[in-house]
Amino acid sequence: MAAPPVKNVAIIGAGGHIGKPFTEALLKTNKHNVTALTRVGSTSKIPAGAKVVEMDYDSEDSIVAALKGQQFLVISLGVRVPEEVHGKVVRAAAKAGVAYIMPNVHGFDPKGAGVANALFSAGSMRRIQDVEDAGVPWIVLTTGFWYEWSLALGDNWYGIDIKEKKAWFCDEGHNYMNTSTWSRCGEAFAALLSLPESGVSPSLADYKNYPCYVDSFAVTQRKILDSVQRATGTTDEDWEITCEPAEKRYKDGLAEMQTNPQRGFPKALYAHGWSKDGGREYTQKLDNDKLGLKPEDLDAVTKKVVEKVQDGWNPWVEW
Repeated sequence: MAAPPVKNVAIIGAGGHIGKPFTEALLKTNKHNVTALTRVGSTSKIPAGAKVVEMDYDSEDSIVAALKGQQFLVISLGVRVPEEVHGKVVRAAAKAGVAYIMPNVHGFDPKGAGVANALFSAGSMRRIQDVEDAGVPWIVLTTGFWYEWSLALGDNWYGIDIKEKKAWFCDEGHNYMNTSTWSRCGEAFAALLSLPESGVSPSLADYKNYPCYVDSFAVTQRKILDSVQRATGTTDEDWEITCEPAEKRYKDGLAEMQTNPQRGFPKALYAHGWSKDGGREYTQKLDNDKLGLKPEDLDAVTKKVVEKVQDGWNPWVEW
């Protein structure tokens, strides 16, 4: 007999880049009680409809109290939050009796080839280990890189500078990776948590200690540039296109990390992802059909990003 979907869901970071679409999509289902957990004094804008509960990261009792009665916890902490906070939250969640935890591991494939590169995988694997050490099942939503974010940020991300009409291809720009829009991330999360908890398949329990694989589309850098060109009415003649070996670009990124980590790290990360051995293509693993997710329109999404970038959108602020 199928157990009903989990009802009580808590989200840390409900106003963030990934937490916001998670929260909004879950609220739209009208199937869950959604609680946004925030630190005391936070000014983050939480989607309407979520219950806001403040907690003190320095007090385990405060975190436990905030998590009492919750069945599923999503942790989405900002990059400036000290790493030890993740472990504190996980241990408190275990004490509070939370049944599932989605750790602060968003987009990454913990079962993929990318795990071999410790520079990019160590933090994610450590956070998964936090959950395993606490004795609570984890679930990761593997989405690939966020499409809007990665396209809009330009050269050191997906390698396309929309305003300057410049593109940097790893190898020849024909290696595939899966990628997801923020709306697809939210849609997938809501669909996952709307599955029966157990007793049938697919169910939430199917993904205990395993990733759920979703995407918007599988693309190459060439296909992304083609889409941008259709959105802007341009051709290759209007663009400055540079091709270089992914390995060289990766090493250049590592070197740049020594002086400018904010630029060097993404250059190395994305160059590794676009390489043939990057482990960012997982089409054969996709769970889209199980979750009822329909294909997205690459050109429609790209056009939206192009328009926002041309209007001066800063990708570091909310979409």
